[in-house]
Amino acid sequence: MKAAVIVFPGSNRERDIAYALELTSGQKPALVWHGDRDLPAGTDLVVLPGGFSYGDYLRCGAIAARATVMDAVRAHAARGGLVLGVCNGFQILCEAGLLPGVLMRNAQLKFIARNVHLKVERSDTPFTRRYNAGAVIEVPVAHGEGNFIADAETVAKLEGEGRVVFRYCDAAGQVTAGANINGATNAIAGIVSENRRVLGMMPHPENHVDPAIGPTDGRGLFESLAEALQTA
Repeated sequence: MKAAVIVFPGSNRERDIAYALELTSGQKPALVWHGDRDLPAGTDLVVLPGGFSYGDYLRCGAIAARATVMDAVRAHAARGGLVLGVCNGFQILCEAGLLPGVLMRNAQLKFIARNVHLKVERSDTPFTRRYNAGAVIEVPVAHGEGNFIADAETVAKLEGEGRVVFRYCDAAGQVTAGANINGATNAIAGIVSENRRVLGMMPHPENHVDPAIGPTDGRGLFESLAEALQTA
């Protein structure tokens, strides 16, 4: 798996993502600067990491979505290449038009940093093949603008096409108002593009991958990507 992790001014999770990718695939990803025009030759996967790109000025991800490197990311996605956006990366994907909707302020208007439970809605994507549909995983969140919002038609399309991949839930897998930590529409925590090749999610699976330092529920996502690319 040849992965490229995009680094913007204000990114702070790029090395966490890089570690998770190397741990699960055995291959060190490239760190690509936001001002570069091209991705490394042969790139299979592009990752937009978490953080506060460009200080979250204007709107979260709005400036990063217009960075020079994003033309190459869009071209990669258009070719059917895999793209993963985590937290700020999800915000960037929405601002760049690679995913629908927008991430707004958390309903409580407070920054949230803690572990949450997610329900894996489907296991037939390149990002979730190592999970069982319906499985409940526990991973961290750290965001102030994770409230996914879209118009009713877009939400109906996402739900109808099965493009909601992760949903906030309780430990038993029940999708409740209390488990929906940021007020996201339909408790949506992660969605994929129409071709299932672009995933945006607010929680941070990269922080739960190494048994030496804690839980490993996030590891399945990176193992899924490595497996998908090995069998492609």
